[in-house]
Amino acid sequence: MADPMRIRAQLKGDVTEVRVLMAHVMETGQRKDSAGNVVPAFHIQEVTATWNGKSVLTAQFGPAVSQNPVMNFSFKGGAKGDKVVVSWTDTKGDKRTDEAVIS
Repeated sequence: MADPMRIRAQLKGDVTEVRVLMAHVMETGQRKDSAGNVVPAFHIQEVTATWNGKSVLTAQFGPAVSQNPVMNFSFKGGAKGDKVVVSWTDTKGDKRTDEAVIS
């Protein structure tokens, strides 16, 4: 199982700012190993975020995203103590979901 995401959600006025660090190797499918064999593509494909069960972000990633990507986004609304839930699915079908409380 992948390492947990590091999520920070902060309320600034009436906008919630979210920062997410996703631990993932993000292989492009173009690199070769020491034996000269192509390392298969393996990367996050879809990221979603919800607040109080309402979708606030859907993103599609491709092989050009760096290893351990960091993503920032914001949405209008939120209150201190509410939860933001972030999920991703990768090319092998692995999934990860973590949450943070808005501060």
